[in-house]
Amino acid sequence: MFRTLIAASLLLATSVAHAAFDQTHAAWSALLKKHVVLVDGGKASRMNYTGMAQDRAALKTYLDALSKVSPAEYGGWKKPEQLAFLINAYNAFTVEKILTRYPDLASIRDFGKVFGNPWKDKFFTLLGKPMTLDGIEQDTIRAPGNFDDPRIHFAANCASIGCPMLREEAYVADRLDRQLDEQADRFLSDRSRNRFADGALEVSKIFDWYAKDFTAGYRGITSVEQFLGKHAAQLADRPEDRKLVQEGKLKLRYLDYDWSLNDAKR
Repeated sequence: MFRTLIAASLLLATSVAHAAFDQTHAAWSALLKKHVVLVDGGKASRMNYTGMAQDRAALKTYLDALSKVSPAEYGGWKKPEQLAFLINAYNAFTVEKILTRYPDLASIRDFGKVFGNPWKDKFFTLLGKPMTLDGIEQDTIRAPGNFDDPRIHFAANCASIGCPMLREEAYVADRLDRQLDEQADRFLSDRSRNRFADGALEVSKIFDWYAKDFTAGYRGITSVEQFLGKHAAQLADRPEDRKLVQEGKLKLRYLDYDWSLNDAKR
């Protein structure tokens, strides 16, 4: 009887430990719904950093919860749970990084490209070790064989106007696929950053920088042009232009990237 009670207690303790992290990311969702401002019909967004700064304590509570997740706990999750966790962590810690100097910066690049580089600065802990933003995106999310999903580039937000929008809710495992598809549609519908024009496709530098991710066979897609062809309805208005986009034979022109801070005050 005693051994049975001990075993039950250990099982309960294990269950509680694994249930400790909120997979709905409700705390992060609440902050995003409060402080993300949608623009251009929901195709882009801005962050109300002034308001977020006033909720800094709530943000730090969420960041602390992320940091408490152990490698063992994370390793026991399903892939969608892991990816949602990583994307939310990237976005939330990016916002925290901005708040360390806000309002005295006009771009995330103001932290520095060599010294103070915001993507290489180990300013937080994640999965049991000092971590960088590049450590989340480049070394973990984009690691070959981990997720192999180019849509993450429409979800991870670098606090810049040129970057795909910061979503107005957290990413969650049970809706992640739909959320990522919607992010792709939103970004490719934003004619300030992606468009059919003058017989060519003028698109974000993201498709140049991360071309490897868009040509690795996701959903059978092996070229950037083929990926863009799947989104012809977002990139062009006229049927004949959409047909050209779908054929995947258009010249690509990469637009300048706007590193200005995605501040709602703009």
